[in-house]
Amino acid sequence: MFVFYEEDGQFKAGRVMADNDASLQVETASGKRSKIKADRVFQRFSAPEPAAFMDAAHAVRDEADPDFLWEAAGTEEFDYQQLAEEYFGHSPQPHEAAGILMRLHEAPMHFYKKGRGRYKPAPAENLAAAKASVERKAREAMQVDEWKASLVSGALPAWDADIHRLLFKPDKNTLAWKALDAACSQTGESALHLLNRCGAIADIEALHKAQFLLEYFPKGTGFPDIAEPFDPPGLPEAEVAAFSIDDAATTEIDDAISLQFSPDGGARVGIHIACPALGIPPGSRLDDIARARLSTVYFPGDKITMLPEAVIDHYTLIEGQHCPALSMYVDVAADFSIRNIESRLEAVHIAANLRHDTLDQRFSEETIGAGPDYPYKRELEWLWGFTSTLEASRGAVNQINRQDYNFSIERDGQGNSRVDIVPRKRGSPIDKVVAELMILANSRWGTWLKEKGVPGIFRNQSMGKTRMATQPGIHQGLGVENYAWSSSPLRRYVDLVNQRQLLSLVQDVAPTYGPRNDYLFAAVRDFELTYDGYADFQRRLERYWCLRWLLQENVSEITANVIRDDLARLNGLPMVVKAPSLPPGLAADTVVRFKLSGIDLLGIELHAEYAGTVEAASVESA
Repeated sequence: MFVFYEEDGQFKAGRVMADNDASLQVETASGKRSKIKADRVFQRFSAPEPAAFMDAAHAVRDEADPDFLWEAAGTEEFDYQQLAEEYFGHSPQPHEAAGILMRLHEAPMHFYKKGRGRYKPAPAENLAAAKASVERKAREAMQVDEWKASLVSGALPAWDADIHRLLFKPDKNTLAWKALDAACSQTGESALHLLNRCGAIADIEALHKAQFLLEYFPKGTGFPDIAEPFDPPGLPEAEVAAFSIDDAATTEIDDAISLQFSPDGGARVGIHIACPALGIPPGSRLDDIARARLSTVYFPGDKITMLPEAVIDHYTLIEGQHCPALSMYVDVAADFSIRNIESRLEAVHIAANLRHDTLDQRFSEETIGAGPDYPYKRELEWLWGFTSTLEASRGAVNQINRQDYNFSIERDGQGNSRVDIVPRKRGSPIDKVVAELMILANSRWGTWLKEKGVPGIFRNQSMGKTRMATQPGIHQGLGVENYAWSSSPLRRYVDLVNQRQLLSLVQDVAPTYGPRNDYLFAAVRDFELTYDGYADFQRRLERYWCLRWLLQENVSEITANVIRDDLARLNGLPMVVKAPSLPPGLAADTVVRFKLSGIDLLGIELHAEYAGTVEAASVESA
């Protein structure tokens, strides 16, 4: 005796070795034995042998047209034996019934399974929709194969795919992604290099920007229309005229300085910080925008501001206007010791916006106490003496000055760009004056928040680790007891939050954020993650433009200073390279020469081959 049965979703035929009513021992033609339940058996037969039976059943299955069976089945639920009898016009042979059952089982679009051997025809509209879906999938499969073949051959398909999104934030259900993924699997290339080979990447700079924007600005960098007012209330006018010091491209002028000399040789120093907190209430649309962005994004040639341009224009400390400001006044004795500090909310007249490009040559260590006169010469030279004392009091004297670099990118409007990278040594008198006054403001305001028990966001550093926290702590690197970023509220959300808390102290009202405020904890967490992401993007774009400069200037050899092991910093560029060819054991700051090759703008990499050490005195900037 033989049986036709279902096992694990497959139909089989086999010889019955034992029949125990509820279950059977069955041996297939291959010799495999299985125990099956009796209710899995659909046909019992004595001939032919199982292999021949299955061949005959498959022939019936292949001949039966599911569309014809669907039309013959009517609309009600039925048993497969019943349909087989109607199909053949006689009581079906076991192999005939088995063939019809297999065809019903393999046509789920046409027939819905309702039980053991029982089915119901699909409604006409459902069947039509299912057929359309199958046809669509077949067309899509053909399209994917066509695009894949095009990509493999090195030709960009005639598609409307967003290449940047396809690379960095793909929808893996799209045909373009499926074709690209299949092509990469066949060629062994990365999606980036395959698309580049196909000519899809015309602007590599835009590519690197797009990767960042899709992650941090998926809805774009524009701002929604803001209807809410951001005019501050009337403020008392300060009795000082202030000036700011910034790069030529700076539009978010957060800070300015004033100086009133005293007859005894001392002075009253004013540190004036733009005050957008007056017009950006917590929970407002403007606050939501700033909270989402958390910081202005800086990168060579451009920036993405934290606040809309109209808001920046309203609060920036622009020359010739009275601007709302949170001011710290520091009374300084002739020996540069601090006698008193007070804070005020006021409107400050900004008399001048001084710029580095014109001030650098006038105000330097070489010109202090000498050289021709220029606007604010007396004030700047006095401030240099005062801030040098501040620096010394922090234990920062004789620290190594870091080299900064200014990137200047000229575009001709036709896709061509030229980059100039100009070294700028930090620690110049201009830098010292601005930096030390901001450190003074941020540290003293941080201490004020701590003393008054007002929560804030502090920047702490110990054991070489810097972190943001809602609890004050020492900042070892700066040599101050407390440090709370407060001097850049137009550019950093942390500073805007701290400014709200400081305003509560100046105005003698309850602070915006109370103790152990969950909002502050969340802001700290999100700011650190986002700020790190922005900084990484800036470093990547700077590295890209360094490589562009090397190509532009046709530099094939360059000197570098060893950092450690196989890492070295190129001279004249803000760029660190990994060079496995460096001999082991070279001391830090050893000057070496590299031969450069393999510049890859896509991967932002290059190959630096060790070409020997050089005397420090003979080092020439690249």
